[in-house]
Amino acid sequence: MEAFTYKYPVQVYFGEQAAARSLPKELERIGQNVLLAYGGGSIKKNGVYDELRSILQNAGKTVTEFSGIMPNPTYAKVQQGAALAREHGIDFILAVGGGSVIDCCKIISAQAKLDADIWDFEYAQHGSPTDFIPMGAVVTAFGTGAEMNNGAVITNEEKKQKSPLWGAFYDFAILDPVYTMTMPMLQVMSGAFDSLSHCMEEYMGTPRTGNLTDELNEATQRSIIRNIRATLQTPQDKNVRSELMWAAAVAENGMLKIGKTTDFQCHMLEHQLGAYTDCNHGQGLAVLHPALYRRYLPEAAPQFARLATEVWGVDPNGKTEKELAEAFLNALSAFIREAGLPTALSEMGIPEDTDYAAIARSTIRTGGCIKKFDDQYLIDVLKECI
Repeated sequence: MEAFTYKYPVQVYFGEQAAARSLPKELERIGQNVLLAYGGGSIKKNGVYDELRSILQNAGKTVTEFSGIMPNPTYAKVQQGAALAREHGIDFILAVGGGSVIDCCKIISAQAKLDADIWDFEYAQHGSPTDFIPMGAVVTAFGTGAEMNNGAVITNEEKKQKSPLWGAFYDFAILDPVYTMTMPMLQVMSGAFDSLSHCMEEYMGTPRTGNLTDELNEATQRSIIRNIRATLQTPQDKNVRSELMWAAAVAENGMLKIGKTTDFQCHMLEHQLGAYTDCNHGQGLAVLHPALYRRYLPEAAPQFARLATEVWGVDPNGKTEKELAEAFLNALSAFIREAGLPTALSEMGIPEDTDYAAIARSTIRTGGCIKKFDDQYLIDVLKECI
C-alpha cells in the first residue's frame, strides 16, 4: 500500500427525514443569501422543492433560484451560476439533485470567488482554487457519489472536452433514500452501475496486491450487485434503496482509494464519448467496461480472477487463472444485461459515424491504468462497442 494522507470534511446526514432533522440547524450557521440550485424541475413534482423552500423560509433566508442544470453540466452553465452568485452576493449554495447538479455547484462555488477563468486557471496555469462559497448538498439521485468529494466533471462545449475540474467540498450532505424513490428504473440502474464502476476503477489501480482497501472494495461491490438485483425484484424497497445510496457514497468518499493510484481509464474514455454525444454516463460505462477489460485481460488476469471468486462467487476449483479471469468478464457482461443496461453504443442512439478517432485522441490517459493505451487501441475499443 502506498503512503497516504486521509481527511474527510463532509458532514453526512443519512436516512428518512434527514433534511427536516439537520437542515434548520445548518442554516443557522450560514449567511443570509442562499442560492438554491437544481436541475430540470423533478424536485417540484416529488415534493422535495416545497419541503426545502419551507425550511429556508422558516430560517428567514433570502433565496435566489438557479435551475436548469443539465445532465453532463456545461461550462457555460457554470459561468452562468457564478455570475448569478456574484450578482446576488450569495453566502451559501444549496445544491439539490444528482451528480450533475452537485458537480456544477462545486465549480460555481470556486469560480464565483476567482477572478481568472477557472478552466484555464486549472489546466493552463496548474492552479488550485482556495476560496469558495460554502455549500450543502441534498442528494435526490445517487450513483456518482459527487457529494463526497471536491472533483467535478464539466463539459466544455467550445473545447469539446468533458474533463475534471476541482472545486469545493460540501460542508454537509443530506442523503434521504426516500428522495430517490421516484427515479425511473433505468436511471436507478445507470447510477448504481456508475457506483460499481467507481469500485472497479479503484480496485484495478496500483498497487495490485491484496490489501485492506481492496477488501473493503470487494465488500462494496458485492453489496452493490446484491442490491441492484434486489431493486429489480422490489423497486420500492426503501431499505434496499438506502443500501445503494450509501454504497455510492462509500465508493467516492476516498476510503476505497486509500494507498492506491486509481485506474479510471474507462471513466476518462466515457467522458470524452459524452463530450461528443451527450450520452448517459452510467449507460456509457456499461457499454465500455467489458470491451476495455477484455483488452486488459492478459495484464489483469490476477485481479480479474480474484474478482471472479471474491465478488461474483465463481467456484475456483479446477479453473486456471485465465479461466477465472474470463469468468469475471462473462459475469460482468451478463449482469449488465440483467440490469437492463445497454451493451452497444447503437442501443444508446449513438451514430456509427461518430468521430471515434477524435474521442480517442482527446481522452485523458490515467496514471494507475493497468495497461497503457495508444489512440488506436482506444479507437478499437470504441468501434468494438458499436
